[in-house]
Order: sequence, then structure tokens, then C-alpha cells
Amino acid sequence: MSNWSTKVVLVTGASSGIGCGLATELARRGAAVGLLARRAEVLRKIVEEIEAAGGRALALPADVTDANAVKQAAGELSTKFGPIDVLFANAGVGISAHAADLNAEDVARLIDINVVGVVNSVAAVVREMVKRGRGQLVVISSLAAYRGLPKSAAYCASKAAVSAFFESLRLDLYGTGVGVTTIHPGFIKTPLTAGRQARLPWLMELSDAVNKILKATEARKKSYAFPWQLATIVRAGRLMPNFMYDWISRRNSFRE
Repeated sequence: MSNWSTKVVLVTGASSGIGCGLATELARRGAAVGLLARRAEVLRKIVEEIEAAGGRALALPADVTDANAVKQAAGELSTKFGPIDVLFANAGVGISAHAADLNAEDVARLIDINVVGVVNSVAAVVREMVKRGRGQLVVISSLAAYRGLPKSAAYCASKAAVSAFFESLRLDLYGTGVGVTTIHPGFIKTPLTAGRQARLPWLMELSDAVNKILKATEARKKSYAFPWQLATIVRAGRLMPNFMYDWISRRNSFRE
């Protein structure tokens, strides 16, 4: 799938960060891109920049928590450019909160965006992909999906949920022609990591992260975690006994 010029791609959470980076780079590579996010004015500005550079793009203002709105947006994209070949389910938010300060409403909102939003995005495109016998579903999860981290209970839970959801999708969709890819990034320079006082290990430039995500997508990898240094440490954490993991994690909070 190295020839993006024949592809129609839907990117959620496309108004900033990884989503904006993916949409811009995909358009540069020739894909017709639908940019879905809540901020209509921001989306229109990005689309204008893409079109000024000779690319093809469509602003799709919608909230991923609204299943009907996402389905309608996917329909608009298909009407303008043709059937959707690839979905990047990227929309997500993060909150930092100690367990003693837990706010149920904030957690529910995060789960609604990070998990239900992914489900709505997949539901909007998967039936048509299966019917056509081709397509690819890509979700931007996180290395935080592997184990719980300090002050990150809601975020870790949401990313663990979407990773498990996509693993089940991969099993269900085997043999249909629809690929399923789960991306587990580490720390990337986006609004989600901006302003933190804690040193973020192996913090990556957005452009480098986007290129890695697209390379994994083109290879139709089932799962891809990066950067490899941090991914190796996180995977090792899954094998640690709880007392050892707890001792290390309490001394390394990245939510400050």
C-alpha cells in the first residue's frame, strides 16, 4: 500500500497533534483525506493549506462520541472521493489525576472519546470495507495500554480497552481482506505532552512519529510499538512481579 494516490483515508482527531500530522502527510503523498474533529474552523484552515499544496482533503466537523455524526461524515467523504480504504482512529484526550482526586464525570468523558469514539469510527466504515473485500483499520493506542501508570488510571484504561478491541477485530476480520493495525506510540511532541515538567524519555518529533505510523500501516502490521527503546522497557514491565513494577513506577511519574 505504498501508493497512497489511489486511497481514500479517514482520520479522526485531525485538528491537531498526530491526527493533523497524519492527514497532512497522507495528502502530501497523494491520498484523498477526510479530516474529522470537532473544531470546524481549524479543520477548514488545514484543508485550505492541503489544497493550496495541491492535495485533496475534506473537512468533516463532527464529535466522535456521536455515532450518527461519524457515520454521516464517512458518507460525505465517500460521496466526494469514493469508498474509504483506510481509517485512522486517532481521536483521543488525556487527563492527569491522582486516585484521591478522581472525578467520575471526567473519566466518563475520556472513556466516551477514547473508547466509544473508536467504536463509532470503526462502525462507520467496517461494513463497507468487508463488503468490498479490502480496507484497513488503524487505531492509535499507546504504550500506556500495557500497564497502569501513576496519575493515569483513566487514560491507561482507555488505551488498554481500544487495544483489546482492535485485537478482537483482527481475529473477527481475518480472511475478509480488511487489515487491522494497532499502533502503540511512546511520547510524541503534541499538545497532549506539551507543558509537562517531567522529563519524557525518548520524546519524538511529530514528523518522525507520523512516518513510523505510516510505514507500519503500509506493511499492514498487526501491532507496532515505538520507539523501540521505550517499547522494550514497557514490555519488560509486563513480566515484572507487582512489587518490582510498583517500586519502579512510583518513582517515575510522567504526568507532572
